[in-house]
Amino acid sequence: MTLVNILAGSAASIVAYVVWRALAEIWERKRSPLRKLQGPASPSWAFGNFAQLLTGDTGRLQDSWLQQYGKTMKVSGFFNRDRLFTVDPRALNHILTHSTDFQKPEVGRYNLGRIVGEGLLIAEGDAHRRQRRVMNPGFGPAQVRELTGVFLDKAALLRDAWLAEARKNGTAAPTRIDALAWLSRATLDIIGLAGFNYSFDSLEGGKPNELNEAMATMFSATEGSRFWTLLQARIPILRKIPTERDRTIEYAQNTMKRIGYALISERKAAIRAEKHGAHVEKGDVQGRDLLSLLIKSNMAVDIPEEQRLSDHDILSQIPTFMVAGHETTSTGTTWALFALTQNQDVQRKLREELLSVPIDTPTMDELNALPYLDAVIRETLRVHAPVSATTRVAMKDEVIPVSEPYTDKDGNVHHEIRVNKGDYIQIPIVAVNRASHIWGSDAHEFKPERWLEPSAMPEAPSHNPGVWGNMLSFLGGPRSCIGYRFSLVEMKALLFVLVRAFEFELAVPASEISKKSAVVTRPNVKSEPKKGNQLPILIKPYVADAEA
Repeated sequence: MTLVNILAGSAASIVAYVVWRALAEIWERKRSPLRKLQGPASPSWAFGNFAQLLTGDTGRLQDSWLQQYGKTMKVSGFFNRDRLFTVDPRALNHILTHSTDFQKPEVGRYNLGRIVGEGLLIAEGDAHRRQRRVMNPGFGPAQVRELTGVFLDKAALLRDAWLAEARKNGTAAPTRIDALAWLSRATLDIIGLAGFNYSFDSLEGGKPNELNEAMATMFSATEGSRFWTLLQARIPILRKIPTERDRTIEYAQNTMKRIGYALISERKAAIRAEKHGAHVEKGDVQGRDLLSLLIKSNMAVDIPEEQRLSDHDILSQIPTFMVAGHETTSTGTTWALFALTQNQDVQRKLREELLSVPIDTPTMDELNALPYLDAVIRETLRVHAPVSATTRVAMKDEVIPVSEPYTDKDGNVHHEIRVNKGDYIQIPIVAVNRASHIWGSDAHEFKPERWLEPSAMPEAPSHNPGVWGNMLSFLGGPRSCIGYRFSLVEMKALLFVLVRAFEFELAVPASEISKKSAVVTRPNVKSEPKKGNQLPILIKPYVADAEA
């Protein structure tokens, strides 16, 4: 067989597969009950309403949709595929708690998996339950309490680095810094130590770190919604046609695997040395960092096989928690600083509370006992959720209950939502967190005081199915964020140290700041698109008499 024949045969196979897949999708769309739902018009054939949802601050846009079409509607996804979009709390609770029936779609798992590997964020079914069961102890209150010192130490290093930048300025004028970049370095150092006992030392300004560079390369290569990438995600056979982007991602993944296996081998050797050749048992499963805990669980002779993780499973958690424990927290803390620049009274009130603490290194319980700090964190994650939405796909034909009936585009009233196997469901985190019918007419305002006055809080948020704060920022159900306690205490530690030390202002007009969603929603400056994601702020060391 000649090369020409081989190529022709391959091309014919690809064309046949694409035609078959297109016909199958047309059939699925025509029989889907979602086609009867009301919803906004699609502005793009390729990207649907995602052309709107992935750019800018979409809270008000989605709120306007809810007011126009009701709590249950449809939006257009990629290639104009209808997706269920609902903020009905009963429907969301059903979807999130029935995680076997509503899983992450294969397309989304492929795209996310290129960044985070095959860890907890990607796993489904029994694999997810096993991984979650093994890792739960690493994120409980006791473990986070032990790690609070790491959070505060790195926050202090960040403070000192900013003070050094201010001294370089040599004047009384505020110093401009990129808060997002600096906080990303701080949270990377934190997850390195707390997660893997690995020192990135990015705040110390040492030599470039290979693992950090691999992560940065992967994020850069996977940003954006390129058309060919969408096709590869939808049509698996096209993944066999590598692009320069694919080769870049593969190189970064191989780098992370090599370093990850080296970390696992080193940690196993250290554990064996600790035991002096004796068997590792369940009682020995301790250690401050997550990786040590997972490896000891893997090695313990008295733990059943189904409760272990293989070396491959453990390796998969390294990029998973570097992303989930690094990018989301740095982004959330960045938005907290942005909010404080726009609400100087809130900034002053928060600083007063933090300065009332007589020590520089509070415990986790002491941080959690600060009511206004807690309110600022809650309001930040409500108004500026780091992850704007997530997607599920129905694994079978299903009937979803609703708390309120809705009307379809033909005027028919329904008391339940019917979905077919393969139908997509958009979990609209931003829409739920900022809906005026849930939070009140001031839903789009940053107002920490709402959390301090329970009697003034509307009743509607209490019906939301979120695992924390009656919000969807950490989702809910079996797939809720396993590390939400970790992230909350880390954010509190960072703000505790930074707000005590500095006054903050925005370095550009607020109208210049927009939101850009990829894996997380980061800020950028409209007039400086080539600089990528950033939040330029002005810092000035706080002097006690300055606010007197």
